[in-house]
Amino acid sequence: MANILIAEDESAINELIKRNLQLVGHRCVSVFDGECAVYELQGHSYDLVILDIMLPEIDGFDILRKSGETPTILLTARNSLNDRIKGFSLGADDYLTKPFEMLELLARVEAVLRRTKKDTDQFTLEAVRVDFDSRQVFLGGLLADLTPKEYELMEVLIVNRNIALSRDKLLELVWGYDFEGDSRTVDVHIQKLRKKLGWEKKIKTIYKLGYRLEVNP
Repeated sequence: MANILIAEDESAINELIKRNLQLVGHRCVSVFDGECAVYELQGHSYDLVILDIMLPEIDGFDILRKSGETPTILLTARNSLNDRIKGFSLGADDYLTKPFEMLELLARVEAVLRRTKKDTDQFTLEAVRVDFDSRQVFLGGLLADLTPKEYELMEVLIVNRNIALSRDKLLELVWGYDFEGDSRTVDVHIQKLRKKLGWEKKIKTIYKLGYRLEVNP
């Protein structure tokens, strides 16, 4: 997985980001001011920086100027168009406004890492290999027959592996806000995924909540 620098001065947010990124397998270093961020970027190699704009000592825009080619996701409490334009013009790869949902940050991290080729385009768990570029899934070397929704559900579980996802959240992420069905749709698709991929012991049922794809670090 990726080496990620988290530069965020609010300790609770920094720790929350770090814990969730580590859950899905990334290696993280946390800093809480701009000087430490610059020191880390000059002395070590990172695959991604999650960078708060409003940092003490040196702000995020100045750090972005010094970060070279390191992919960067900006975090900010300000949602002005000028800030977004400035961030992208300085080379930011993405921009997220506080408050944000952790699942959205994880999805954006995954997208930036794939786009910048800092993370693998494949995922392997036991006999299953997923090629994200081609959207193909192989079981024991043979192509698995997944429907588009089964694939999308599987990908959401992979991106958020080791994190418990409610049925409502899975409905939102896979079927969208305007889906008129109910949570039984998720249960049916989960059962099909378990059977097709042999993941009966990997996709855990979380009592009264939903499901979690369990992957050892």
